[in-house]
Amino acid sequence: MDMPQVQMQVPTIPIVESKPSNPKDNVGSTKLPFHLWPETATALGCLGLLDGELKYGRSNFRVVGVRASIYYDACRRHLAAWFEGEAVDPDSGVPHLGHALACLAILVEAEAAGNLNDDRMFPTNYRVWINTLTPYVTKLQQKYAGRLAPVHYTIRSEIPSNLGARSE
Repeated sequence: MDMPQVQMQVPTIPIVESKPSNPKDNVGSTKLPFHLWPETATALGCLGLLDGELKYGRSNFRVVGVRASIYYDACRRHLAAWFEGEAVDPDSGVPHLGHALACLAILVEAEAAGNLNDDRMFPTNYRVWINTLTPYVTKLQQKYAGRLAPVHYTIRSEIPSNLGARSE
């Protein structure tokens, strides 16, 4: 059976070189640019928060507060596991990055709500120390600038057979 040919008319939309500014543009451009935060990060963080909700109760951190060191440590563990090549937390089945985002969100929320038990380390001259050490990076790069580039192995690297198999 032959299908009838349908002719569609596409409306012509005039191209405007410039338009007068909407007064809302001037006001809106001075507010927080929420469009810059990736929705993919929000979605992944929600999985980490859902895991916590199901284990500990919804928004428990808003009521009882949190200890900064606990969420800092958890975030670091999840980031380290992810950086070492483990994408998904074996306990929850949720991606490590989702848990790390949830940890950061809880820290931000607790600090904003005044419920953060701030047990961070006693302050030192961390920034001064980092700024003191940073020039060594350039010195080391200059020291080895003329050498043949070494092999930099990453998660995508094929391991040469003479080095053995990757352990899982």
